[in-house]
Amino acid sequence: MPKRILQGVVVSDKQAKTVVVKVERRFTHPLLKKTVRRSKNYHAHDENKSFKVGDNVQIEESKPISKLKRWVVVPSAGTDSGAKG
Repeated sequence: MPKRILQGVVVSDKQAKTVVVKVERRFTHPLLKKTVRRSKNYHAHDENKSFKVGDNVQIEESKPISKLKRWVVVPSAGTDSGAKG
């Protein structure tokens, strides 16, 4: 089974080797037929502390790293956030 990849914005980088990523999903309400936005925060592993608040990142599913962390930040070349060096 392939690993899920989600895209979101870093909202906190205060923890050691962890970033909190807010992922927003949009769907049509079944009764009202109106587009609804829902968001959820995910704790993701960031080994090098290379991402800051406001960066757009992709996170990938992984085995459990700690109590809350089941996601890893994907270092993608397409985003401008991780290439600062």
